Amino acid sequence: MSSAIARPTTGRGLPRRLVTVSLFLLPALALYALFVLLPIVQAAHYSLYKWNGLEPLTNFIGLDNYVKAFNDKGFRTAVSNNLLVIVLSLAIQIPFALGLAVLLNRRFPGRAVFRLIFFLPYVLSEAIAGIVFSLMLRPEALVDTGLTTVGLGALIQDWLGDTHIVMITVFFIISWKYFGFHMILLLAGLQGIPREIEEAARIDGADAVGVFRHVTLPLLGPTLRVSVFLSMIGALQLFDMVWVTTGGGPLNATNTMAIAMFRAGFEKSQMGYGSALAVVLFLFGLLVALAYQRFVLRRDVEGAVTAYNG
Repeated sequence: MSSAIARPTTGRGLPRRLVTVSLFLLPALALYALFVLLPIVQAAHYSLYKWNGLEPLTNFIGLDNYVKAFNDKGFRTAVSNNLLVIVLSLAIQIPFALGLAVLLNRRFPGRAVFRLIFFLPYVLSEAIAGIVFSLMLRPEALVDTGLTTVGLGALIQDWLGDTHIVMITVFFIISWKYFGFHMILLLAGLQGIPREIEEAARIDGADAVGVFRHVTLPLLGPTLRVSVFLSMIGALQLFDMVWVTTGGGPLNATNTMAIAMFRAGFEKSQMGYGSALAVVLFLFGLLVALAYQRFVLRRDVEGAVTAYNG
């Protein structure tokens, strides 16, 4: 009886493998350094100057731009708006997408059509969605006319002009645009759960709620955690939809960190201050990503790593 014996990698073959791997990685690393790392370093450098983007970098002011940012009421409002979108996304958008995914995971006639209908908003660009909703939500436009027609005229509001409700309106538009993405992601996770496990739980006497709570939801956990992570990062980077719909107004009520950065750099020609806001936004996203990976995604990442003994 013969047995295959794994031969250890020779000292002569190891350098050749390293050269091959390096040749494949170098183009990607070069592009990453050019389009990701270099802009971050440049933004951090520019943030230390009072600079309009045209003159030479001569007026060094240290960390004054960062002090100005956290003393700026408009920027603090932008940070709170980003955090509000995160909270509402976790409390409303993700559970709604999960509920639809569970319903569309069942077998019934026409479910493919419903999946397509619910996913279609995600295919549209943010600019198109923002323009369409800004037209629909104007006074006496489609939404107001529809509410009046069905006898709900008392619910009519200045959807995009009232500072008290405009952020909720914007969140509704964002949810309409992105819930289909999370639904498809969660639906893929549900379809990856073996039906035999759920059937075994039913045989043991568990009802539908018990099966979902103790079997389906834990097995869906990795997919759900990824969906939550993408929702949080997307909420921090929010720009296109809000800019097209409200421009950050009225009275900065829908201002976000990305809009504050854009306005400072390109509308007010305060490129140094805008760079400082860009660095703050980057650090926010980095800290959220690292903390989430450390405390939430850690077991998923560790479970995906397998040791290879050659």
